[in-house]
Amino acid sequence: MARYDRAITVFSPDGHLFQVEYALEAVRKGALAVGVRGTDTIVLGVERKSTARLQDARTVRKIVKIDDHICLAFAGLTADARVLVNRARIEAQSYKLTLDEKVTVDYITRYIAGVQQKYTQSGGVRPFGISTLIVGFNPDGSPALYQTDPSGTFSAWKANAIGRNSKTIREFLEKQYAESSGRDTIKLAIRALMETVEASSKNIEIAVMEAGGLRILADAELDELVAEVEADKAAAEAAKRGGGGQQQATAS
Repeated sequence: MARYDRAITVFSPDGHLFQVEYALEAVRKGALAVGVRGTDTIVLGVERKSTARLQDARTVRKIVKIDDHICLAFAGLTADARVLVNRARIEAQSYKLTLDEKVTVDYITRYIAGVQQKYTQSGGVRPFGISTLIVGFNPDGSPALYQTDPSGTFSAWKANAIGRNSKTIREFLEKQYAESSGRDTIKLAIRALMETVEASSKNIEIAVMEAGGLRILADAELDELVAEVEADKAAAEAAKRGGGGQQQATAS
């Protein structure tokens, strides 16, 4: 393997590009990010990393705005994400100046994935060590959620997760996802994060993209939603125990 993992443009005999696989490993070790698409809302949730006592937490962001109607969450190397996000912002403004209309979610996703793919087959560079979740509204008003990865692959999703423990979260979403709107969509994203993260305003950040634009939930509102989710979960468990006890009594 050592002969093939040093150059990005060289395939191994069994068809691997090891530098791309190493970039995917960097993503898997990154902070968790979750995206859930509702009928009128798209929600992005990320795990907050603990910051140094004297560090300004506002300068550490995993959810960033590309345009007024598009935002992005990422997992992986923050410095790589900053470069890719800046390029995407410039492309979005260039699109608007050229065509006099807002960039579509599909277009900006293809652009970001194209940049990532270009860095997998050029000499003297390395792949971007990030995966992204891109959300926004299409011109017809429909919500969209896309994912890109370091290889340059992109795809549309109803709900997805990237970063640390993403497999566990994806399995949870596969079982629990249903078409929802508004507050229910936000609560599903919080429930997904709670599978592996202690949910509170100190540990998670939630962004809600609506037709009117992006809003980041304030700590008080987020804590209120977390309390609701925990209460719903406790009620469901109590009902389940009650149902089991009733069945046992009937059988006896």
